[in-house]
Amino acid sequence: MKNPISVSLLELAIITQDSNATETFQKTKDIAQLADTLGYKRFWLAEHHNMAHVASTATVVLIGYVASQTKNIRVGSGGIMLPNHSPLVVAEQFGTLETLYPNRIDLGLGRAPGTDQPTAEAIRKDFFEQAQRFPQNVSKLQEYFSSENATGKVRAFPAEGLKVPIWILGSSMDSAALAAAYGLPYAFAGHFAPKLMIQAFEFYRENFQPSEYLDKPKTMACVNIIAADTNEEAELLSTSLYQMFLNLIRNDRKGLQPPVPSLDDIMNEQERFHVNQMTAGTFTGNKEQLMTDLKKFIDYARIDELMVTSPIFDHQAKLKSIQITKEAIDGLNDSIHI
Repeated sequence: MKNPISVSLLELAIITQDSNATETFQKTKDIAQLADTLGYKRFWLAEHHNMAHVASTATVVLIGYVASQTKNIRVGSGGIMLPNHSPLVVAEQFGTLETLYPNRIDLGLGRAPGTDQPTAEAIRKDFFEQAQRFPQNVSKLQEYFSSENATGKVRAFPAEGLKVPIWILGSSMDSAALAAAYGLPYAFAGHFAPKLMIQAFEFYRENFQPSEYLDKPKTMACVNIIAADTNEEAELLSTSLYQMFLNLIRNDRKGLQPPVPSLDDIMNEQERFHVNQMTAGTFTGNKEQLMTDLKKFIDYARIDELMVTSPIFDHQAKLKSIQITKEAIDGLNDSIHI
């Protein structure tokens, strides 16, 4: 690591077994307030639909709630799935958020539906057509935010003229190419699709075109981190994460499951292979272990920012994990100056 690295949180407002959305929103507030106090840079919420264990479906509403309950941390979307929405409406919504919470709102954009095919079509009949128009719709969104659109027939109030940072999110080379061509910051979903992450970052950096928004490449990797006082405890807590991905593979939409002593009796070899592929971007351990592993990753990936998601069943254990993770990053940053 040559430069200090900031750390941020991604939340899906995951509902644990035997819990509900009301309790989950309270927990989300607790997590955001802790992150704010600890000095995390961003708190992003992800748009997903038709998943019984994910409560961040009305992402914009939840962003407004979290921003109202925090003071300094930037709050945003990781991401808004743009093909689900009209660019005009997204501009109006995020313009409103930026007006209410100045210089604290981020707009991360994704191309995927954040759900299954029938649900995508229920959200928007022409979803797949709009997915193909993703680059054009990003441009349209930028147009609505620009002061130059004051002469346009269709204008976005109160978005016009506001500087809401737009990030391109992705898990493929397509997203890297778009972010590079548009001169926008790029965040990769290494927490569930890490396979192409390094390749995508390299392509983005090599092909980046400076823009009015950014003069040089800016990368962020999102990874899973399960931290605890001991490596053994962290390994135990991480079994909830692996069960969550197993349930995704099985299309079993139950809440986040409690930790189990062993995963051997739960999944077969084929399932384990797929789960391991999806969760390769996972870091587990105590502060010292995380400092060692994260330094290697940050140096290898050459990222500018790190975003963390921590699907942990027990709320207090999750808060502790978030605290230990920040201590590990602070330790790495301090070591640069030694």
